[in-house]
Amino acid sequence: MRTSQHATPPHAVPPPDPDDPGRPPVSASAVRPFGRAYVPVPTAAEAADFDRWASGERGVPQPTLMENAGRQAAQIVHRLHPEGDVVGVVGSGNNGGDALVVLRSLAEWGRSVRAVVVGDREADDPVLHGWPLERVVDQEAGETAWRLLDRAAVVVDGILGTGLAGEPRERQAVAIRRVNECGAPVVSLDVPSGVNGDDGSVAGDAVRAHATVAFGWPKLGSLLQPGRALVGRLVAVDIGFPPVDEGRFTARLITPGWAAALRPARKPDTHKKAVGVVLVVAGRPGMAGAAVLAARAALRAGAGLVRVASAGENRAILQAAVPAAIFVDAGDEGAVAEALGDTTAVAAGPGLGRDDWAEGVVRRVLTDGSSEVPLLLDADALNLAAEGRTPAFAELARARPLLLTPHPGEMARIVPARLGDLRTRRVDVAAAFAEDTGAVLLLKGAPSLVASPSRPVLVDSVGSSDLATGGMGDVLSGVAGALLAQGLPPRTAAALGLHATGRAARLCALGHGLAPDDVVERLPEALAETGEGRSDLGLPFVLFDQDPAS
Repeated sequence: MRTSQHATPPHAVPPPDPDDPGRPPVSASAVRPFGRAYVPVPTAAEAADFDRWASGERGVPQPTLMENAGRQAAQIVHRLHPEGDVVGVVGSGNNGGDALVVLRSLAEWGRSVRAVVVGDREADDPVLHGWPLERVVDQEAGETAWRLLDRAAVVVDGILGTGLAGEPRERQAVAIRRVNECGAPVVSLDVPSGVNGDDGSVAGDAVRAHATVAFGWPKLGSLLQPGRALVGRLVAVDIGFPPVDEGRFTARLITPGWAAALRPARKPDTHKKAVGVVLVVAGRPGMAGAAVLAARAALRAGAGLVRVASAGENRAILQAAVPAAIFVDAGDEGAVAEALGDTTAVAAGPGLGRDDWAEGVVRRVLTDGSSEVPLLLDADALNLAAEGRTPAFAELARARPLLLTPHPGEMARIVPARLGDLRTRRVDVAAAFAEDTGAVLLLKGAPSLVASPSRPVLVDSVGSSDLATGGMGDVLSGVAGALLAQGLPPRTAAALGLHATGRAARLCALGHGLAPDDVVERLPEALAETGEGRSDLGLPFVLFDQDPAS
């Protein structure tokens, strides 16, 4: 039976009208990512465990969670695709049940829906509540089943859930390939079928979704590559879970609401040294650019006073390019010691090189400074430490707050034995390294991560491939160093620095033509943003809303 042939039943409550004039016009690029201040990110295994705990210990019935999940997802489908036929591809288990609730809800609201069943389900499935949906079974209908996709305005992917381990079985793999070939936009439930919800790996066929509706919270695998590239727009919705204690899950998101709540504030009667003095140690002869970018970023990120310890040959360039910064000759031991005695944070490494001169500069910074002053090590300072030419990270972390900011290549040199794991288990490697050394680790990548001992890993939500340009790491070092100087602990400084640089890049709206100087100029605007942002979906149960990976 085609449900579009029937009027909306009198007891049905249609979803809010997506063309409601009461919803103010918004620019999607300006408001996303939207996210509540606390958005946890469980692995698939953690989410399943919490689901069982919610039912067993908090009395939340499993059918209620499925009902809430399906109806919330139905509203998202209707918002994004308000017209035309909806076809759900329905597998076994809870994910297939969620898909049937989506279809049943849309049918109640008057939408034309059909189901292609690709798993073992009862003919009179109880989740349908008696609604006579048109459904075909792939193994019975053959090619006729897949022709339904040709008429779909949107396809709901309910083939496989977050419990997938390894490759999909052949029946489900065929369904995935058919969905990808149909040409209609696809909305996946929780994670795209075929994507590992724990780590984002893709062992075989996987759905390429235009949007994914996550239940409760985004699953960690949906934020990690290569899975993230298949997720499309990621929307997390509330389904009635009980509160979650901080630390229960492996990770949490860095959201606009989180960033706004933790950014440093100035007292009205303050002065430059009271709001943070940062020493940027950067730039061997001929590499003044790295020092310039880091120093300018530190100033734009709110440091009250910036000193730059660099090669003497760079003095003229630095004083011309960053006149507000105080130049310190990195080769002058007395001058460096004096600067270290009057600073609230040190950021060392950009453009220093790895020769004997650089080693001497870094060693002076590590041994002459106050043990109470937070230290950020980036770039060549990390490489020198990885080569054993400076004190070990664990030794440094015992003496002072320590923040390390490697890109993947640098991280591979720091932990070469874990190179394979670094490609496939980035979160685990980052968390283990932080636990082993006592340092805070900002591991750059897609997405960037912040790991610290005994705390959930923080996952960036705003970075994009636009930032894959030389010099962006120098900017991030300057921003994070300035935030350390303003009194933020390393974990917060790293995460807020990531968020600010990512938001500044988005505000530039220059795409792949983005340059580090562009980001520096938009940093004050990014750091001044307040609140949680807005989702243009206009639905109160949306917890998180992120554009497709770019």
